Amino acid sequence: MVVGDISQERDLVIIGGGPGGYSAAIRAAQLGVSVTLIEQEKLGGVCLNRGCIPSKVFTYAAKKQSETGHMKELGLFVGETSFNLNKLLSYKSKVTDQLRSGVETLCKANKVEIIKGKAGLIGEDRIGVENGHQFDIYTFKQAIIATGSSPVLPEGCPKNNKRMLLSQEIFDLQELPEHLIVYGHDYISLEVASSFHALGAQVTILLEDTDDFIFDSSITKELNRLLKKKKIKVYKEAKILSAEETEAGIDVRFRTQGKEEDVSGTHLFAAGNRKPNVEDLGLQRFGIEQNVNGFIKIDRNMRTTVPSIYAIGDVTEGPLLAVKAIKQGKAAVESIAGGNPEVDLAFLPTIVHSIPPIASVGLTEQQAQNLGIDLRVNQFALGSNGYAMITGNKDGFIKVVTDASNDIILGIHMIGEGAVELSSTFVQLLEMAAKEEDAKFPAFAHPSMNEALLESVEGLIGQAIHTVPKGKRQKESSLSFIR
Repeated sequence: MVVGDISQERDLVIIGGGPGGYSAAIRAAQLGVSVTLIEQEKLGGVCLNRGCIPSKVFTYAAKKQSETGHMKELGLFVGETSFNLNKLLSYKSKVTDQLRSGVETLCKANKVEIIKGKAGLIGEDRIGVENGHQFDIYTFKQAIIATGSSPVLPEGCPKNNKRMLLSQEIFDLQELPEHLIVYGHDYISLEVASSFHALGAQVTILLEDTDDFIFDSSITKELNRLLKKKKIKVYKEAKILSAEETEAGIDVRFRTQGKEEDVSGTHLFAAGNRKPNVEDLGLQRFGIEQNVNGFIKIDRNMRTTVPSIYAIGDVTEGPLLAVKAIKQGKAAVESIAGGNPEVDLAFLPTIVHSIPPIASVGLTEQQAQNLGIDLRVNQFALGSNGYAMITGNKDGFIKVVTDASNDIILGIHMIGEGAVELSSTFVQLLEMAAKEEDAKFPAFAHPSMNEALLESVEGLIGQAIHTVPKGKRQKESSLSFIR
C-alpha cells in the first residue's frame, strides 16, 4: 500500500454516493461550497444500482403484463404473451447505466470532486481513503456520512443456501421462480410478491411475526381480498424455523399462529432487517454516538455528537428510505452553508408499487380513534370513477380521515391505480393542515383518477356525486360509506 506523504485539505467531504450523498454534494455545489464525494463502488449507491430502480423496473414490467387482458378488450392485438427474463434484465441494466451516467454528468457539471475508494475516519477532521494500493489522507472542515445500510438475514435462514435471496439479489436472478416464497411484511415484500406473481410465478407469502399487513384496516382488508383473488396464499404470524435447499428447490418449515407448517418452493425471498454500513468508519474512536442498533444519533441539522461530522440516510435512526436520505442530505449542506433548514418526516408517505399500488399518509382510522378524536371517515370506490372504468383499473378506493370538530384532514389512504402519483397531493394537504374545503375547492380534471380524491372528501358529508346515497345501497362493499 502506498500512503500519501501529506494530508490534502478539503472543505466538505461526503462519504457515500447514493441518493442522499450525491444530492447533498450537488446542493453543496449550488450553495458555493467546495465538495468532495467519496464512493467505493458505483455512484447512485444500492438504490440506483441494486435496489429502488431495479425493483421498479420489475414492478413496471409486471404492471404492463397484468394489463394484457384489458388491451384485448380495447381491440389491441397482443398475440400470445410470453415473458423473457433475460430481456428484462438487459433493460434493467440499460436503465441503471443511463441513470448512473446522468448522476456522473451532473456531478461533473457542478464541479463535484469524485474520489473512488473506501473511506474511514482517522480523526475528528481527517479521513483516510483506500483504493487498491493507494491510501490518501484528507483533512476536512466538515464531513457527511452517507454510507447507507445492508440487509441482514432473518433467523433460521442460512446464507449458504443459493436459493435464498435478499433484496439486493432477487432482481439479479437469472431464472423466473416457479414457486417463490416471500418472507416479510414490508413494502419490498409486497412488491416482490406482486410483481413475480404477475410475471408468472406461483407466490406464497409468510407474514413475518405479524398478524396482518401494517396499513389502515380498510387497505389491509382490500389487500387480503385481492391476494386471495390472485390465489396468493398468505400465512400470518409466521416465523421460519429452517430453510433447507433441495435438488428441486427449497423446503421451509415455519411456525404460524401457534402451529408448525411446511412449504416447498423453488426460491425463498427474505426481506430481513437492515444494519447501517458504519462498521469500517471508526465512529466509536471519536465519540460519535450510536443507538443500540448501531444507527448514528443526529440533531435537527443532521449533526452528530462530533460537531464537524454529519450523518444522513440509512445510517441514521428512522425510516430506511431514499426520500429521507435525499431530504436530509440537502438539509445538512444547507445547514453547513449557514441556513436553517427543517426536516419533518411526520407525513412521509408509505408507498408500495404493488398491483394495484398503495399510498398511505398521516393517521389511520385506528390511530385517530386511539387518540380520542371525533372522526369523519369516508371511502370512495374507484369502481365509481369514470377514468378507472376506461382504463380497467377498478380495484381499490381512496379513504379520507378528518377531525369532525374542525374539518382538518388527518390521513389519506389509497389502494388502486394512481396511488403513487396522488400521494404527493395527499402529503401537501396534510403538510398545510388542510381542511375538507381545501381539498374540495380546486377544479379537478375530468375524467381522471384525481376526481376520486374529490369525491372521497365530498362523501364525508354525503355529497359525493357518484355514490349511491346512504340507505339506498345495494352492495356496501363496493360503494362509499360514512360513519
